[in-house]
Amino acid sequence: MLVVVSDTHSREETKLQGRTAEAVREADLVVHAGDFYREPVLDAFESAARSLRAVYGNNADAAIRDRLPEARTVEYEGVRFAVTHRHRSGDTGLVMLGRERDADAVICGHSHRPRFDDSGALPILNPGSHAQPRGNRPAHAELEPVSGGERALNGRLVTPDGDVFEEFRIAH
Repeated sequence: MLVVVSDTHSREETKLQGRTAEAVREADLVVHAGDFYREPVLDAFESAARSLRAVYGNNADAAIRDRLPEARTVEYEGVRFAVTHRHRSGDTGLVMLGRERDADAVICGHSHRPRFDDSGALPILNPGSHAQPRGNRPAHAELEPVSGGERALNGRLVTPDGDVFEEFRIAH
């Protein structure tokens, strides 16, 4: 399972609770789309996850910016993602980043609003914020391979309480 989280905004801890904490511990790979806030939080995520791929966000301290890129490409089960915290040009810039990286979808954060949008040229996944939802539903994303050899992932947006409130599919 691939788990996607973002916008932790913490000084010392992961702020992982409930299903989000379980999912991060169980995942084959965790992608964090930025804004850990302080370096001890990045360290805590590295301890909690088997494998972590992350980018820095606009609120990252200098130590995090030294350790993480602004954008990266991550592949999971044959599906390729461009990952960044945000793009100044909004969805258009995110799609351009995805195309530059030959991605099947884009993962971003920043808005704290969980969403999956496949209405444009490339699907965009924002897991929201598990820790500081800012008036939105607290959430993370979970993606699992489709059985039968198809290079696709079935995904869902999930609250820390374990409620699934949106399901989607991303294909290669």
